[in-house]
Amino acid sequence: MQPQNKEKTLNIMQIKFFCQIARRGSISRAADELFRTQSAVTRAMHDLEAELEVTLYERHYNGMVLTDYGKRLLPRAQTAMDDLHLIPALLAKLTDRTANREQTEPVWLFNTRRLEIFLHLYKMNHTRTVAEKLGITQPAVSAALKVLENGAGIALFRRTPGGIKPTIAADIIYPNISRACNELAHIRDDIAACNGLLTGRVRIGALPLSRSQILPQAIATFQAQHPAITIATNESPYDALLAELRAGDIDFIIGALRHHEPRSDIKSEVLFKEEIIITARADHPLVAAYRQPEDLLQAKWVLPRSQTPARHALEKTFAAIGIPAPVPQVETGDAAMVRGLLLHSDMLAVVSSTQMAYELENNILAVIPVALPNTRRDIGITLRASGLLTPAAEALLHTIRLDTHPATKNE
Repeated sequence: MQPQNKEKTLNIMQIKFFCQIARRGSISRAADELFRTQSAVTRAMHDLEAELEVTLYERHYNGMVLTDYGKRLLPRAQTAMDDLHLIPALLAKLTDRTANREQTEPVWLFNTRRLEIFLHLYKMNHTRTVAEKLGITQPAVSAALKVLENGAGIALFRRTPGGIKPTIAADIIYPNISRACNELAHIRDDIAACNGLLTGRVRIGALPLSRSQILPQAIATFQAQHPAITIATNESPYDALLAELRAGDIDFIIGALRHHEPRSDIKSEVLFKEEIIITARADHPLVAAYRQPEDLLQAKWVLPRSQTPARHALEKTFAAIGIPAPVPQVETGDAAMVRGLLLHSDMLAVVSSTQMAYELENNILAVIPVALPNTRRDIGITLRASGLLTPAAEALLHTIRLDTHPATKNE
């Protein structure tokens, strides 16, 4: 079996040595703290620099000084190591293990292939499939899992007729391991950015409002300038996107912000504010005949999914105008589905004007002239509070900000 062709994954132990030298300022002091020989640490740094094809440290008489490449790499490298160092404390809550050096220095985690095996097992739930994916044997997969479980002091997977399934312990440590491995994968992009090159892949969590206008316009503008960058969008529901954001599998989420769900590990940035509207096909009877809220009582509705910001705002609004909140015949956030339903029926839909801007401008759909007070909501970006964006993701966000600057919106 042969692994797929791809760039070699960086060695986590070498990354750890790199961070320790930066912290201590010399190879000798780092080696003492790492319980390694100076020659072993020096060799590890030489191998890392050879792999990245850059010099990370300049050797001075009074210690090791980071080069510009080293300064660029260090924050991402340290973020990855911090995520791994947090894992023993997370597991201690399940295992009641007392604090010791093994908990604060989880050497069982400092193996890149071992962590790759864990991540693949978590998603694929089958040792043979993981072995084939990584180009290794099943015994190698089992051996790696045994080392991880011995280090964790608790089972990470359980065997079932449908394969091996993650335990609660695996669920708890998965985001940290995933983030650490994602950070390592981005290090080469940071090095390229030092050379004036934008490389890599941007992964976006696209909520319904962003898919019809905001993202397509920004991506088209961005790729005209940076055609080598690959952009992948994920259209999953918000909770699924949030889990992927926490795991570092997507760079940011764009769409309606969830201010009613404060989370210390998540931050948001408002791009603009917008109100929701009621829309129907252009020749719908209510477009011209609507006079009062009671005219809506017999309508059939397409509504945003429950628990979304637009749905919460709508329920409060209908209470304010004195009629019952509509009961949906269809719940969806997909613009194509909404458009199709409206064009082939007398249904009404509650949407963002941005989401249906093309249809409204071209008289395919029309607005039912209903005043919907208190539906103004924040549209923006959701990110990890302590996360580091890749240079490509930062550049795309800059394009999105320019395209959606509040001054360009009719507020």
